[in-house]
Amino acid sequence: QVQLVESGGGLVQAGGSLRLSCAASGRTFSRSAMGWFRQAPGKEREFVAAIRGIGASTYYADSVKGRFTISRDNAKNTLYLQMNSLKPEDTAVYYCAASRGSYYYTGQGDYDYWGQGTQVTVSS
Repeated sequence: QVQLVESGGGLVQAGGSLRLSCAASGRTFSRSAMGWFRQAPGKEREFVAAIRGIGASTYYADSVKGRFTISRDNAKNTLYLQMNSLKPEDTAVYYCAASRGSYYYTGQGDYDYWGQGTQVTVSS
């Protein structure tokens, strides 16, 4: 059974940093595209960042570009999201996702597996 488990969320002041982790089990995702999405209260889930399964190229939403960094440790089957210079508008539940494909994807429908989410709250 495939599982994605996020951790690392919490409460942080504006300008601070958090590092999210997503531990995968049940299959190896070393060649799979993976991504992060977020959903703020009253809003739809949106794309944050993605990383290719082969070559590890990355792609970011404009709202987080230059502040967030997505990375992966294939030996640990773990995905990360380093978030710096956090803003109150980054407050959301953050979800990791994995695809059976190897390209990077920005659409939710391109991902096959999802975690339960971790709450990130940025205070002003």
